[in-house]
Amino acid sequence: MEFLREALALLPEKHAIRVVRADAGFFDQQLLGFLEQRGLSYIIVARLTLWLKREAARITTWRALDAHYAAAEFHLQLFGWDRPRRFVVIREQLRAERPSLGRKLLDVPGYTFRVFVSNLALPPEELWRDYNRRADMENRIAELKHDLAADDFCLQEFFATEAAFRSILLLFNLLGEFQRASQLSTYRQPATLRAQVFFAALCWAGPATAWSCIYLLPGVGCSNASRSWKTC
Repeated sequence: MEFLREALALLPEKHAIRVVRADAGFFDQQLLGFLEQRGLSYIIVARLTLWLKREAARITTWRALDAHYAAAEFHLQLFGWDRPRRFVVIREQLRAERPSLGRKLLDVPGYTFRVFVSNLALPPEELWRDYNRRADMENRIAELKHDLAADDFCLQEFFATEAAFRSILLLFNLLGEFQRASQLSTYRQPATLRAQVFFAALCWAGPATAWSCIYLLPGVGCSNASRSWKTC
């Protein structure tokens, strides 16, 4: 919660948050109340507690989305909550050729279920598709961890650790801005972009510096170097 408050406080006024999307780790009454108090829309994966499983198993009216998916919804006030909230359910038929991301319910064999809580007045399938657009964020988190070692350090002081982590985030954003400004045709991960960034710097330094250092760049052979040099 404190991190979210800080992030919202740092957000420039000209930026508007369209929707907050989060996994089941953020399924919490306190967070939902905070978002509602701030007037923020949200789509959050519901943690399948016993009561939610029972409610999902009781659904009898499903609207088919295609041959394999169906949608439904209900309102429920869970224990400890201050109000009822809207839950949308996506049911997927089990198939041998395709793994399912949902959870199985013992009372309803042959299907998996995904349950979301949301304060948006959109049809269930639109909420589901909107949430699925966040999937690429996991790849960015993986790049921070594996390419820039964002999870591989811990300093003795908290604020020193925070400063180091923020420096890594700044580097990640700078690399993204470099790609945007360079008008690269496809997105490149930091690990694969590193050689291109270094090589561009060598190009700016001049032909003599570039050709004397080019063999020090990993993954850039003579043929690739020639092509890269021509585009600098």
